[in-house]
Amino acid sequence: MAGVNPYLKTPQTPSQPKKGFSIKFMPEGKTVEVDPENMPTCGTGQPGSILDIALASGIDIDHACGGLCACSTCHIIVDEGLDTCNESSEEEEDQLERAPGLTPRSRLSCQTVPDGSKNLVVSVPSWNRNLVRE
Repeated sequence: MAGVNPYLKTPQTPSQPKKGFSIKFMPEGKTVEVDPENMPTCGTGQPGSILDIALASGIDIDHACGGLCACSTCHIIVDEGLDTCNESSEEEEDQLERAPGLTPRSRLSCQTVPDGSKNLVVSVPSWNRNLVRE
């Protein structure tokens, strides 16, 4: 599910990466190589977001609102490369306040768009790995 949250004041449109990079998802240790010319996408969250890339690459991150920045279920921790990601919005910060296990490196994966200047290491909290779908 993709779309626009009508309650956001100003929808963000982060710039897309210009060069290739990788995202290593922990604790599984699976690495996704991202080519900006052939960006993995499934249309969930911001274009080029960590959630969009993860889901298109077979990595399951729970996302109850469908990537619309209307919940905190896609909470991740960016262990490396946070400085290469877009700034968090006020709306994202408001949603993050509801996430368990919040850290200074916490973000919503649906809103976090890397610029491609560095590789990333991302931790998906254990409570956010929904292994059973109805």
